[in-house]
Amino acid sequence: MAIRGYILKSRKTKELIKFLSPHNIPVLCHEDLDEVAAHSLIDKKVKAVINCCKSISGRYPSKGAKLLLENEIMLIDSAGEEFFQWVNDGDFIEIKNSSIYVNGNRCIFPFCIMTTEKVEKLLSDSYDNFTVELEKFIDNTLEYAGKEKDIILKKPDLSFIESRLEGKHVLIVVRGCNYKQDLQAIKGYINDFKPVLIGVDGGADALLEFGLIPDIIVGDMDSVSDIALKKCKEVIVHAFPDGKAPGLARVERLGLKAKIFPFPGTSEDVAMIIAYEKKADMIVAVGTHSNMIDFLEKGRKGMASTMLTRLKIGSKLVDAKGVSKLYPQKLRLSYCIPILLSALIPIIAVMKIYIPIEVLINLFQIKMKIR
Repeated sequence: MAIRGYILKSRKTKELIKFLSPHNIPVLCHEDLDEVAAHSLIDKKVKAVINCCKSISGRYPSKGAKLLLENEIMLIDSAGEEFFQWVNDGDFIEIKNSSIYVNGNRCIFPFCIMTTEKVEKLLSDSYDNFTVELEKFIDNTLEYAGKEKDIILKKPDLSFIESRLEGKHVLIVVRGCNYKQDLQAIKGYINDFKPVLIGVDGGADALLEFGLIPDIIVGDMDSVSDIALKKCKEVIVHAFPDGKAPGLARVERLGLKAKIFPFPGTSEDVAMIIAYEKKADMIVAVGTHSNMIDFLEKGRKGMASTMLTRLKIGSKLVDAKGVSKLYPQKLRLSYCIPILLSALIPIIAVMKIYIPIEVLINLFQIKMKIR
């Protein structure tokens, strides 16, 4: 069966996803396609994805390719730089009989149509290489931990932050893997405790999806929407340690005010440090990056800042990442039976003490015997 659509291309997947529709065939340059990007492509209901890079390079088990195939999305891999240059936005593309036609012209560049068998083999090989990559990751983490410890562990000046966090619960949302399911799983907690809401870049839009308006947005402003920036109460731009903040220009173009916070770590580290130093009672994190694969998918070779930040925060941090898998919210028969039995107890008691009801039951029994 032929797959047809209109090309939309970008070297930055998260920028491309914003404009995709089911009629598009996205052309990416995304080595080691991650789960978050794959879920975003799935949500856009595209029929095929063309990746000009290797979706599984073999460095580590990146699972984006597997997710696409599991959701019946064709994945054309390793199309190359020449293909990326050859096609343009809006070109009509047709994929049929293992060939690609763009505006009626057959593609002569090499590419690979991924299958479940190929993906499983590549993932298996990448697991074999995992130990080598882990060693490099640990070395990098320890090296930078030594360089960054004084910056991260000292008390920063946060007097410029207007939001009051002292003594409150703070919910930090990052648009990481399974963030939707995890937010749904803690919906009751959010309703009961009404925590201060901090969205880390696109995490602010994740909050909006659930009808929640972020109190603070923290990040380099590369993936948060204009709508989220305009709705939130306070914007904090994550800057490099030297004070340069490329994301500030975008906020200013929107006519909004923002504060700058220089920090060597990730934007989610910044959010946690802010909550901790402003004396939050508890910090709950959703969708955060906390392991080697998470950081490799973000293009980082270590996690020194995150390790130091979490050491500093200690027991105040509750990481809700993956809580939806731990406690899936499904209605089970084992839950229903005790509820039904407990509901029957007052009904039976009323029937026993209320004579007219007992009389009606006796009459009904006599009527059944007569029949």
